[in-house]
Amino acid sequence: MALYMIGDIQGCDSALQRLLDCISFSPSRDTLYLLGDLVNRGPDSAGVLRRLMRYGHAVQCVLGNHDLHLLATSVGARKSGRKDTLTGILQASDREPMLYWLRQQRLAQLITHDSFEYLMVHAGVLPAWTASKTIALAEEVERVLQSPDWPDFMHQMYGNQPNCWSDNLQGDARLRVIVNALTRLRFCTASGAMEFAVTEGANAAPAGYMPWFDAPGRQTAKVRVAFGHWSTLGWLDRDDVIALDSGCVWGGYLSALKLGDVAQNFVRELIQVECEQAQKPGG
Repeated sequence: MALYMIGDIQGCDSALQRLLDCISFSPSRDTLYLLGDLVNRGPDSAGVLRRLMRYGHAVQCVLGNHDLHLLATSVGARKSGRKDTLTGILQASDREPMLYWLRQQRLAQLITHDSFEYLMVHAGVLPAWTASKTIALAEEVERVLQSPDWPDFMHQMYGNQPNCWSDNLQGDARLRVIVNALTRLRFCTASGAMEFAVTEGANAAPAGYMPWFDAPGRQTAKVRVAFGHWSTLGWLDRDDVIALDSGCVWGGYLSALKLGDVAQNFVRELIQVECEQAQKPGG
């Protein structure tokens, strides 16, 4: 049995197929952990969702900002943008099963493999959050997404404020901070105030800000946090963080990381396939 983490697919179903062929993926034997942004900007978002749904429990996903954008658009809480490629889902006869499946996915996952803990999110984790707190906070949003009231939340989800966490936050403001950290975060201050305007690489941090994973005293520093979202950051492999958005939809690569197996005498293996897309980088 092999375990793989895969970065942002963003509707590039043909690249996903080639990557799965490259790793000889078998849903009866292997498990895929997808790091969010399954849909949008690429040519076949519906194909991606249908493929993943067929694989059943062999696929475990966390939601990204583009996945939430699809859900918001589906209930009129958001308008389709000029670069969106969501029509294939929104006008499909099987639209409702796809949207339902998406709403059942997680916003954070924590697994143990070969004595190492891996915390998986789409974007980032605030410095004050431990791994267990991150999972608990993600579950607060997951319960809302899986409830009959989820369309109401979609109308309240967007906004940059509050831009930092407090245990005293309640209601939509509390859920908004959780969503923003897990699906949009790149830069924050040492105290965890988030910044959302800058999308360039780690060296482009505004004054007083830093990449979230370099915040001093980060409570998840002893856990391997795997994330996507940041295509301008690219592939990053450190003992404490693994970045897997290698810009597939922007003409880069779709990346899979095979998790190490001490018994087979390897730590981690990166597998990449080129993508035929050629768009300008974006969120």
